[in-house]
Amino acid sequence: MTRLSVNINKIATLRNARGGNVPDVLQVALDCEKFGAEGITVHPRPDERHITYKDVYNLINRVRTEFNIEGYPAQKFVDMVVTIRPTQVTLVPDKPEAITSNAGWDTIENQQLLSDLVDEFKSAGVRTSIFTGTDPKIIEFAAKTGTDRIELYTEPYAREYIKNKETAVGPFVEAAKIAKKLGLGVNAGHDLSLENLHYLYKNIPWLDEVSIGHALISDALYMGLEKTIKAYKNCLNANPELD
Repeated sequence: MTRLSVNINKIATLRNARGGNVPDVLQVALDCEKFGAEGITVHPRPDERHITYKDVYNLINRVRTEFNIEGYPAQKFVDMVVTIRPTQVTLVPDKPEAITSNAGWDTIENQQLLSDLVDEFKSAGVRTSIFTGTDPKIIEFAAKTGTDRIELYTEPYAREYIKNKETAVGPFVEAAKIAKKLGLGVNAGHDLSLENLHYLYKNIPWLDEVSIGHALISDALYMGLEKTIKAYKNCLNANPELD
């Protein structure tokens, strides 16, 4: 079964636009779980422009499904993960000023850094995942760090899908096969949507988890959160139900 983890950063973005606590990030996380999401993802950034570190500490004792914290491994981030011990930490190479994730790690150049981080997080009992592209060498060196999983950066897939879905998915299938052969779990995320999610799943049915935020929260503005989560979970079925 491929788990759906809902990234709730955009809920925090909306809240922060006015201050206060509307919408309530914690309540949305609990509602996502109630409506069928198997995980909650957050990505706290140094400027706390959406999810804040306080949010993360508020969520850790209330989230009942898998809790995935992703981010760049600045010392404050590392200390938080080791302290609260979420289900999973996903390491991304974002610079502090990045608007959103736009590339995977160079696991060759950053081999020692990533290996040390994986050791530290796994010693704390936290499953580790490294954000990567589809280059076979990058995945091979990700495996050398001892990480449990990789998360495939799917923005190139989403962009190419509109033009040619077979061409779009090919590199991701091969990357997922290599990861599986190396004993790595495979997650995926970035720009996945109701349009392209099922095709990715159909071609890589052994995906462990997809993390989806922007498109899902945007769809919920029109469809409602409960119906939207059901629709995304439906994409993760071999034979999705038709409306």
